[in-house]
Amino acid sequence: MNKKQFIILLVLVVVLGLWGMSRWRGQTSSYSGGGNAVGQKLLGDFDVNAVVQLAVKQGTNELLLAKKDDVWRVAQRDNYPADFAGISSLLVKLKNLKVVQTEQVGASQLPRLELAPGGKTEPTSVEFRDASGKAIKTLTLGKKHMQGSGQDSAMDEMGGGGGYPDGRYVQVSGAVGAVSVISDPLTDVEPGAGRWLNKSFFKIEKPKSISVTFAEATNSWTLTRETEGGQWKLAEAKAEEKLDAGKSAGVTAPFGSPTLNDVAVGLTPEQSGLDKPTVIKVATFDGFEYTVNIGAKKNENYLLTVAVVGNFPKERVAVPDEKPEDKAKADKEFTDNLKRLKEKLATETMFGKWTYQVATWTVDPLLKKRVELVEEKSAETKATGTDSGGSPQAGASPPGA
Repeated sequence: MNKKQFIILLVLVVVLGLWGMSRWRGQTSSYSGGGNAVGQKLLGDFDVNAVVQLAVKQGTNELLLAKKDDVWRVAQRDNYPADFAGISSLLVKLKNLKVVQTEQVGASQLPRLELAPGGKTEPTSVEFRDASGKAIKTLTLGKKHMQGSGQDSAMDEMGGGGGYPDGRYVQVSGAVGAVSVISDPLTDVEPGAGRWLNKSFFKIEKPKSISVTFAEATNSWTLTRETEGGQWKLAEAKAEEKLDAGKSAGVTAPFGSPTLNDVAVGLTPEQSGLDKPTVIKVATFDGFEYTVNIGAKKNENYLLTVAVVGNFPKERVAVPDEKPEDKAKADKEFTDNLKRLKEKLATETMFGKWTYQVATWTVDPLLKKRVELVEEKSAETKATGTDSGGSPQAGASPPGA
């Protein structure tokens, strides 16, 4: 290599080095439009505690989560309580999200990144508001970044790509033209109101009696038991009716852990079927009385309402010749349990305000007709009209009559 070639090569190395340094600095510093640098927090100095409203919108679908009376609620579901844990987790996640890539993109290219109307998919906007309803920040969620696509820039990614989502293209309010990529696809951020509901529900414990009243009176039934571990009996059983323990097993733990799928709004009683409901009533050994009205079945869900009242003893019945230390212990246990029951009643009374969509598998076991709970008659019994002891069944004609 002669001296001239060496000088040319040296100049090329310097030029390439300067170009690379310039590109690196461009990617790791904020653009004039307000974008955040790589490694910086996406939302900057973001005070999550100042957020009392969260508005999510995609096209014509809108969702408003708002804190009222210190409880997050879903406006589109008649202010039913929202999933506080889910909202809190999202806010903390967004507060700590960092930029992994940033590029300057022209306005005409934003629809292709799903960051402006006009693309195949409408962008999702998330607006964080304060107590007055004023927007603190707005985050626009666009196209998901696909891992394994072999594309490493926003401009290249506009054509699509395979793989699976490992990030997302986003824009923060004020960052004109600056598009950032974050390492979380935020797939759970969408305006579907059902997604944000608090799914915790009422829970029936220690049932003492269960009754189901159908429109057809002959299908109705009541089961009772005298103690928590006692045997269930069919109330007002006819001579030929004997409760089948196997068939009734599915109805003796009603609503032990029900989960709501959604809250129904805007329906008249006729539309929901609650103008002529099937009525389920459950009394418990703890003093709760539940009334659950079952309406129409829609999309693998039943529409239902629930009401609960409580009747608790105000004082503990003292045990004869009780020692002072035993009395003190028993009194404390009684007081603690009474407090727990009252808190449970206060929580579950709240559920009477709304109409719910509950999965059919939760309700169907309770909708058995009376005949489906009793033992079937044997072929011999059906033929002779007598029970297993040879006595005529009620309503059967004596032999030879």
